[in-house]
Amino acid sequence: MLGKVSLLLCLSFALAEQLCGKDAPNGCKVRLSLKTALGNDAYDWDDNEMFLFRSTLAYAMRKQVDGEEFEVSNIVVCEETARVSFWFVVTLPSQNSTTVDKSVLEKAIRESRSRFNSVFFLTDQTLEFVDIWPTLKSPVTYDTEPWLIAFAVVISIVVVGIVLLILVSWIHKKRNQKQALLDPEDKTDGHENGGFTQM
Repeated sequence: MLGKVSLLLCLSFALAEQLCGKDAPNGCKVRLSLKTALGNDAYDWDDNEMFLFRSTLAYAMRKQVDGEEFEVSNIVVCEETARVSFWFVVTLPSQNSTTVDKSVLEKAIRESRSRFNSVFFLTDQTLEFVDIWPTLKSPVTYDTEPWLIAFAVVISIVVVGIVLLILVSWIHKKRNQKQALLDPEDKTDGHENGGFTQM
């Protein structure tokens, strides 16, 4: 009995090594740049951080694939390096020997990318899923276009300027008419030219 259990364990580790790696069709590589992102506040990557990564990936897979209960044990990690890079594959919960298709895995990672970044305090540049490009955020849309607001402000200033110009000239004309009514003996139409002399 003990021999069968040890044989079964050896086979499962051998199977996991075959599923995961550079040549695995559904495998993905991850690179983390903790020192670049966090500087002196960088934390050490250890088994607890790996567990957090695997659980976050299991969460992303649960959200992506309906009806499947992904666990941490379904995330197979291999070829870890000291510079914090590794390969991983995700196995189906119902069949541990079958990996999830890479396109499904990529979609799950893209949709949960912000979750990965916030969990590890990293960005898309410092937490890199090799060959899985981050989805660009949709551009910000406004109820009113910014150029339309600027155009309305400029047009309003021009209209106010024209109205003020007309109003000032009307007030000036009224003032001149009122002055003419108060001073009736002054009937000259213009100004006296002191430089002009009659001979």
